[in-house]
Amino acid sequence: MGLVKGVALSTRQRQQPLGLALCCLYILQLLLLLLSSVSGTGVNWGTQATHPLPPSTVVNLLRDNGFQKVKLFDADSATLNAFANSGIQIMVGIPNDMLYTLANSEQAAENWVAKNVSSHISSGGVDIRYVAVGNEPFLSTYNGSFLGTTLPALQNIQSALTKAGLDARVKVTVPLNADVYESPTNLPSDGNFRSDIQDLMLSIVKFLSDNGAPFTVNIYPFISLYTTPNFPLGFAFFNNTSSSSLTDGGKIYDNVFDANHDTLVWALQKNGYGNLSIVIGEIGWPTDGDKNANLNYAQQFNQGFMDNVIAGKGTPMRPAPVDAYLFSLFDEDAKSIQPGNFERHWGLFYLDGQPKYALSLGTTNSNGLVPARGVSYLAKKWCIMSPSASLDDPQVAPSVSYACASADCTSLGYGTSCGDLSAQGNISYAFNSYYQQNNQLESACRFPNNLSVVTSNDPSTGTCQFRIMIQSQTVTSGVEGGRGFSMSSFVTFAVAFLSAFL
Repeated sequence: MGLVKGVALSTRQRQQPLGLALCCLYILQLLLLLLSSVSGTGVNWGTQATHPLPPSTVVNLLRDNGFQKVKLFDADSATLNAFANSGIQIMVGIPNDMLYTLANSEQAAENWVAKNVSSHISSGGVDIRYVAVGNEPFLSTYNGSFLGTTLPALQNIQSALTKAGLDARVKVTVPLNADVYESPTNLPSDGNFRSDIQDLMLSIVKFLSDNGAPFTVNIYPFISLYTTPNFPLGFAFFNNTSSSSLTDGGKIYDNVFDANHDTLVWALQKNGYGNLSIVIGEIGWPTDGDKNANLNYAQQFNQGFMDNVIAGKGTPMRPAPVDAYLFSLFDEDAKSIQPGNFERHWGLFYLDGQPKYALSLGTTNSNGLVPARGVSYLAKKWCIMSPSASLDDPQVAPSVSYACASADCTSLGYGTSCGDLSAQGNISYAFNSYYQQNNQLESACRFPNNLSVVTSNDPSTGTCQFRIMIQSQTVTSGVEGGRGFSMSSFVTFAVAFLSAFL
């Protein structure tokens, strides 16, 4: 939480009531702006979905659930227009593939700000507070592609905001992955910025500090559990009751988020920026696609995090309210699964706006999340494997591979919500996913050799839901995190699960 220091008025000022009143009014407005810029519950809204909900429906959903801030990954005009006079604060995003142009052209930066920020604020009543320049641009998987363009793009967007008279209202930042800092001993107090990007990070940190902007970092305890063998499960969650803990100079860490966050705090402190504000750009837990990605763990993690936020608990190094955006609002069935099959299942809500589990945000939804209103669905029809078809049919494998390459089969596999299906069930799930994503077209359930058939009987069983697609006038791949769609990953996955079940 930002602090505003008291202002001592001179004798001359006290003798001028009008000047005093104007001064106090200005201070009050500044205080309200500072407080409102960091208050409230935030959430990420990614749009890499084949059938996205209309922006107006999403804005109503956000308001119904008491979300006061939202982080976007682009600056789509139709989306921003839906936020007009909504009272929701916005962080707009600039995709990584735009950094080169913005870094090399001040005019391009000015044009971008005029189109995507100024116009919406001045005439649309959209409350834009941040511009996220890039998204995790220093990931090692990018092979340094954005090392030379991120800071110049950041500087040019800042200059454009200043020229537009918006620099006091709109701040620039760069959402970074937590891998930009490290600790050789895993103790937070040994934290510092990654050696290969140390100088660049210090330049960015100085720039953020000079312009009153926050350091934005994405922290994912689930990824620690996913990528680290023998990672203690309890240490990934808040209110950890297991024996797993970490002691650092008298400070006790009972969860990995606090330890990770304070590693950044120490990195900033060691380099002279101990007071720089920190925003958690993304934090959450997926619900499918991995043995540790399920509804129970997601509810436990997100509620634990929100309980700490509501209580203003903070971390051992910064025992103050954490400013954060949950990740994410919806599942996104068109995201790349290169990082893992869980990538499409981070949503608090399914892609139709139905909540996945009970979650109190400490706002208007004390009894749980509120579903989207006015959502229209396709007919109650499903495409399944024909009861008369044979598993030995040579067209089964290529048909399933084709279906999964075009649709979403990430709920199939070991430890997933549909991991207990029979071979026929797996095939039916793949067929239905393809059928639904193609808007239940009759031709989308015509696999070779009469392998498939349309049924009006819901094949869902246990935790495995055969979902009906929502009606959507717009089909888009959206922008999220700069990660693209990977067709080869689908085919590989389809072949892998077929070999396991057939």
